[in-house]
Amino acid sequence: MKKALILLGCPESPSQTPLAVYATHKLTNMGFEVTLASTPSAMKLLEVSDPDGYYIKNKIDLESCLDTLKEGDYQLLIGFAHKDAAVSYFVTFYYILNTKSIALVFHRDAETLESFQETIKDNTEAEIVSARAYHNPTPIRVRLDRALKQLEEE
Repeated sequence: MKKALILLGCPESPSQTPLAVYATHKLTNMGFEVTLASTPSAMKLLEVSDPDGYYIKNKIDLESCLDTLKEGDYQLLIGFAHKDAAVSYFVTFYYILNTKSIALVFHRDAETLESFQETIKDNTEAEIVSARAYHNPTPIRVRLDRALKQLEEE
């Protein structure tokens, strides 16, 4: 079975948690076994959002995951990049895994959004899925759907 890793950082953005559950659902339907690596606070929000584990089945602390991560562990990396630290984590995981990668870049400020995009573009060959979004997950969800549809067609 193909494996996907979703990276979640600080859950400050209200869009992150529903998008993580949504992405997990979509990837599971595509045949991926999905693991979510997150900060403890993001993990708590996931556990409250999916208390019976219908969608979120595999969870790991971000730091623990990083300590044991090696190339070949996952066939897909999706990283939520809405803060500086999240962008740095995505780039780090990208280089360790050396696999197909999608960066979900979103922020409410256009200049910050552009800066995050440039950092990822300059440091990886990952696909960048980007939108100005913060409270409303729809703009980034629509773009994620397009990226996942393209992934299915490959």
